[in-house]
Amino acid sequence: MCRSSDCVSPSIVVESELTDFDADQRLLALGGISLVIFTSVGCASCRFARARLPQLQLAIDRLCWIDAGSNGGVVERYQVFHLPALFVVRDGEFFGAVNARLDATELNEAVAVALTRTAEELP
Repeated sequence: MCRSSDCVSPSIVVESELTDFDADQRLLALGGISLVIFTSVGCASCRFARARLPQLQLAIDRLCWIDAGSNGGVVERYQVFHLPALFVVRDGEFFGAVNARLDATELNEAVAVALTRTAEELP
């Protein structure tokens, strides 16, 4: 048995780091549901999201992280105004922003709602 400070739970989803240079290519090529998350090193909520999201049982295939501070082009295209910012992409199609607390039930519901929207091209 270990104390919470001694144990690190393994991630239950695949994680990818995307940049201005490869975000579009990779998102277009990836099958399944991707949750795209814009974060920044100096953002406390972003650090919490980085730690929390991989541990949740989400109905997605992967988490795609984008450092907003280093990738201004993709931040501008996605019109990111606050951090963390979450978006849904499925099979290379854009389904828009997700607004939910970092809770498995709420996020899964928000992703499901997003997937009912009309798909668009990636920004």
